[in-house]
Amino acid sequence: MTGGRAEGPAGGVAAGAVEELVGVGVTGVHGIGASVFEVDLDGGGVVVAKFHAAAGKAGVEAHGLRWLAEPGAVAVPEVRGVDGHWLVIDQVEPGAPSAAAAAELGRGLARLHAAGAGAFGEGPRESWIGNLPMACVVGQRWPEWFAEHRIRPYLRLAVDRRALSPAQAAPVEAVCARIEEVAGPAEPPARLHGDLWNGNVLWDRHDRPWLIDPAAHGGHRESDLAMLALFGCPHLDRVLAAYDEAAPLAAGWRDRVALHQLFPLLVHVVLFGAGYAGQTAAAARRVLAT
Repeated sequence: MTGGRAEGPAGGVAAGAVEELVGVGVTGVHGIGASVFEVDLDGGGVVVAKFHAAAGKAGVEAHGLRWLAEPGAVAVPEVRGVDGHWLVIDQVEPGAPSAAAAAELGRGLARLHAAGAGAFGEGPRESWIGNLPMACVVGQRWPEWFAEHRIRPYLRLAVDRRALSPAQAAPVEAVCARIEEVAGPAEPPARLHGDLWNGNVLWDRHDRPWLIDPAAHGGHRESDLAMLALFGCPHLDRVLAAYDEAAPLAAGWRDRVALHQLFPLLVHVVLFGAGYAGQTAAAARRVLAT
């Protein structure tokens, strides 16, 4: 909006939240998504304000952004303010993805993961993946932790909601039963973004990648890379090659991509319905075939 405070009542609420949390006047508000606003600040500068209906979710996202920023490995927007429902962060000036930026993303993710976590599942106990609760229960062994706290909860939800048939659920259950066999070599807990699909990677005008909207927790580093591949990522081959050069992946990692994709696929089944059920069952069958 030009020359006014806000566009509509929702924008007015966003303007008030930003003024309170950042302590700067607002000259304009522009809706860019569901409950997400670009906010022009008095004196220059732009921030992004996000409203979370679930109490505490804004704080969890802020915690995740700060945790990912600690190692200085990949650029993360600075948290400018947060309360029970609103999160205000710096805006990233958009650019186009390039091969150079993709390689930097790969190297940055390697550094981020190497920063580590205290345990698998480290993170705010009440957390979210998309709009679903995601319990961060700690564990010391990844295979059993992944099966118990990342696959089975969403498998049960998908079946209970009849978005996944018993026949489609069966290979997923079989993967859980064989998790020790298919998990690959042991890895230390990595500092994960946790929801690393392409939409949560931004590319600025200076060939710099940024991470947003995390579901940050301690996990297996291959999980972030597998999710980045799930829905496509510009120059993905460059991302993976740069990562593997900086921090070589364990033998057979490509065969384990489907295993790590089971978690986000099940989340999609629960959130969006049976349209993802066939893809989920097929991924489980690929795991069992390795």
